[in-house]
Order: sequence, then C-alpha cells, then structure tokens
Amino acid sequence: MSFADFDFLEYLANIVDILLVWFVIYKLIAIIRGTKAVQLLKGIFVILIVKFISDYLGLNTLSWMMEQVLTWGFLAIIIIFQPELRRALEQLGRGRLFSRSGLQEEEDEEKMVEAIIKATDYMAKRRIGALISIERETGMSDYIETGIQLQSRISSELLINLFIPNTPLHDGAVVIQKNIVAAAACYLPLSESPFISKELGTRHRAALGISEVTDSITIVVSEETGNVSVTRNGELYRDLSGETLRELLTAELVSPSRIKQAASTRWNWRGKKNG
Repeated sequence: MSFADFDFLEYLANIVDILLVWFVIYKLIAIIRGTKAVQLLKGIFVILIVKFISDYLGLNTLSWMMEQVLTWGFLAIIIIFQPELRRALEQLGRGRLFSRSGLQEEEDEEKMVEAIIKATDYMAKRRIGALISIERETGMSDYIETGIQLQSRISSELLINLFIPNTPLHDGAVVIQKNIVAAAACYLPLSESPFISKELGTRHRAALGISEVTDSITIVVSEETGNVSVTRNGELYRDLSGETLRELLTAELVSPSRIKQAASTRWNWRGKKNG
C-alpha cells in the first residue's frame, strides 16, 4: 500500500466514525423523546450556557456554582433516573437498545387500535354517532385546523366522551394523527358520489369524502342503527363486526413486524360495499 492508500483509509474511517456517532446520538434522542429525560437535557443545556456566559464575563462566583452543579449533578442524575438507566442497560443486554423506538411505536399503534375498538363497541351498542379519521401518509393538517385542537393521548374513555350527544365537541370528526387525538369537531369534505345509498347520512358522506382525497382510514358509528362502517380509498364498507374491525385496523395501522401471523391483511370481508 502507498501513503495515499493509508490517507484514504484514514479519511474513510473518520467518516464512518462521525456517522456512527451521529447514529448513536439520533437513537438516544429517539429513546428519550417523550420522557421526562427531555426536560433534564434542557436543564443541562441551560446550565452549560450559563457556565459559558459566566466564564466569558468573568463572573467567578456564578461560574464556580455552575461547575459544582455539573460536577455533582451527574451523581444526582444516576440516582434520580436509576429506573430508566436500568431499563436501558437491560435492553442493551437483550440487543434491543436501538430497536426500542420502533417497538415503542408499534406498542403505541396497538394501544390506539385497542382504544378505538373499545370506544367503537361502546358507542355502537348505545347508538352514539361517531366519526373517527386516522391520518396516514397524506397529511390532514388542513382538516385538523377546522376543529378544536386537543393533542391528547388516545384512550377509549376520551373518544367516548368526545361523542356524547349535546356536548360541545360531539358534532364533527375526531382526527387522530401519529397515535394522538389531534383535534375534535373537525369538518371533513362531503362526498358527491351518486352511488352512495340514500339511507346514509352526513357522517358517512364525510367519511367517504375524506377517503377520496386522502389515504386516511375513517370509522363511522351510525346513531340510527349502531352499525359500524369504515372508509378507505373512496370505498365504504358497512356493518362490520368488532372482530372484523380489529383485524382491519391491525392489518392497516400496526407495523408489519407485529402482524406477520395475522390471518388477514387484505380488505376482504363480508361487509357491504357502498350501500
């Protein structure tokens, strides 16, 4: 090998080193995102900024205080965040440290499906009208802005409460974005398709309308019959059972690694189509 080859290998090793460091940092941020550790990091950055400013301005006392905080703060962090550190080390031992973010997302998706199933079953039995639209690849921010912003963790109790008749937010659609209830009382575009059954009302037309302009999945509970319908890609599927709805939402919304053994991953069931 020539010296040029050694220089190239050293240059390549530096690039790989930098990329690996960025990858580790990205994964660590993904792991702590949404946890109380985020607030801790913000506090550490504030202390570092104060320390830098105090050193620059010659504020010796303040600088000494910040230095003590940083020196003893790491010990405090170990004590305060002992459960989180232990969990991270356990995941590292299982080889799951860098896959946690994906697993967490799948768990959130499964919880979302369970919450929707439970809420839908409750409202169908009591004939409480509902309209729930789930954002996928196509953004629904324009429709979210027409409603009341919530940005709340999804739960069956919250969904049921939002659609209780004669409450301020019951009229309109609930939009779920990234496993979060983004907004309620949203206005969705009505479908103008001439093939919709005359017995269907505004909720079903709105569900079909949003499915014609986005790739969202929308669930409708009829307040007249209690029947559950779903729209996707401009198609309306009616009178779905709870088990069929569960299979559908799992197949479409839960990450593939969790549904490899699912019996059905296609939109083929005995529901009525478009009336």
